[in-house]
Amino acid sequence: MSFRYQTVPVTPFQQNCSIVWCDETMEGAVVDPGGELPRLVATAQKLGVTLKQILLTHAHIDHAGGTGTLARELGLPIVGPHEADQFWIDGLPQQSAMFGFPPAETFTPTRWLHDGDTVQVGHCTLQVRHCPGHTPGHVVFFEPDSQRAFVGDVLFAGSIGRTDFPQGDFDTLVESIRSRLWPMGDAVVFIPGHGPESSFGQERRSNPYVRDVAR
Repeated sequence: MSFRYQTVPVTPFQQNCSIVWCDETMEGAVVDPGGELPRLVATAQKLGVTLKQILLTHAHIDHAGGTGTLARELGLPIVGPHEADQFWIDGLPQQSAMFGFPPAETFTPTRWLHDGDTVQVGHCTLQVRHCPGHTPGHVVFFEPDSQRAFVGDVLFAGSIGRTDFPQGDFDTLVESIRSRLWPMGDAVVFIPGHGPESSFGQERRSNPYVRDVAR
């Protein structure tokens, strides 16, 4: 049994949506379906993956814009984020209009997530970390066997998430990265919400916002 994933950049924001699955059961989930739903569904079909759920790191439009529609059309449960992002979910129609996205539906997640929770994808178990700062309800999904983490807009290669949105906070975000992500280990490869993959070790060494400094 092994955990697999394929990342599909979607929307004008080139947001990294990921199809994740267990290669034993071929049951999977879509992480952060921000838009371009036919492309995401076609990708899952091409991979032979049966989508069973939607996983959300946070509720900004480029990550969550297609969630309500996809859940309704395919009858999928919505898992995540943390309930502190409810106000972002409620504001999805306004976000879509503001940024020129197709109209986004609001929704109520089937299950809110909290730090320490787990999510099953086939026979694979994803660990959940609550990592506020970019948004207050942001969560991260970590699959320990493959050493892969889906971190949304918490951390990027060489940068970190913006904190100038409502209820964003720079100090909270830095603390989330250092206390919730770094303990997973330097070898962990993370899939960010935008841009290329990197590792926690690489970012600890070189990321100007969160690199380790000599004490």
